[in-house]
Amino acid sequence: MNRRMVPIRRPSINFNWLQALTDDTGILQHAKFAVANRKEGYTTDDNARALVAVLKYYKLRREEPVSRLAETYLSFLFHMQKDDGMVHNYMGYNRSFLDGEGSHDSLGRVLWASGYTQDTPTPEDFRMSAKEIFDRGLIWALKSDSPRTRAFAILGLYHYAEAFPQDKNPPLNMTLLANRLCEGYRCESTSSWQWFEPYLTYANPRLPQSLFRAYQTTGEQAYLRIAEKTLGFLAEKQIIQDVFHPVGNRSWLMRGGEQALYDQQPIEASCMVEAASTAFQATKQEKYLEIAYTAFEWFMGKNSKKVIVYNPATSGCYDGITPEGLNRNQGAEAAISFLLARLEIEALSKKHL
Repeated sequence: MNRRMVPIRRPSINFNWLQALTDDTGILQHAKFAVANRKEGYTTDDNARALVAVLKYYKLRREEPVSRLAETYLSFLFHMQKDDGMVHNYMGYNRSFLDGEGSHDSLGRVLWASGYTQDTPTPEDFRMSAKEIFDRGLIWALKSDSPRTRAFAILGLYHYAEAFPQDKNPPLNMTLLANRLCEGYRCESTSSWQWFEPYLTYANPRLPQSLFRAYQTTGEQAYLRIAEKTLGFLAEKQIIQDVFHPVGNRSWLMRGGEQALYDQQPIEASCMVEAASTAFQATKQEKYLEIAYTAFEWFMGKNSKKVIVYNPATSGCYDGITPEGLNRNQGAEAAISFLLARLEIEALSKKHL
């Protein structure tokens, strides 16, 4: 039987835990078990991810409570952006900035979220606010040496270009960023190491995903070739006997080194679902559906410990899998990672199952 016709477990889409972690400032970063941990404050990273998640849902089902969450997260991003276009990342519960300047990767996530906003059925004033954030921040991504910053900026530019097809600048900027990603690949890759860097760390699938998006916008075949090689390399490293094994964060995988099995984080499974889904959209090759479903099933118990990482009692998600089992804290990154993956599976099911 065709695997894409086989049902997989799909819990109902529920934003209760995101709402529990969110106050009138933004989404709190961490939780102690199932209680929001105010001591850890907020991050731009999580509010950008949360904005994308709720807008993905809003595109599927126009519900006002989700729209109000989106307003909170976008307002947070607007507040965290500095006058020069860069961003802070950390804010305390007392609303004080905890850093002078965030990382370029944080900026990349802001560009991803604000660019994604342009391609949604939200009110024009809402989209205009996000567009201002995007336009002020893009210059920093164009200067950045970070592959992930470039990748997130490309993802934002893809949706920006979809919203403004007559604007020639998004494809030009996307080409500039994608070419630099490809340069990194050509510099670092070998016959046995098909990657952009000499190591695998976190959110790895975002890099090939961005090149699939660049290909969809520009039609450049080199982007497609490198996207397919690198996503295939990741799948080979992380899918073993039909089980997804995210690269462990106790020691990132160095070229020529041994892969750490733990700790496994939801963000890697989520990014693999989205990247494989994008690859399927770009190529119509069903092998990418297989990868997406295998990565999603990691949340539902098909993993190295056979534990369910999604928590149906809270609609949250545990922070990861350790050698001892679940990390039972349920922070924002984990919850949003599950939602992004679940929403992507929902979109695939509506179109292709």
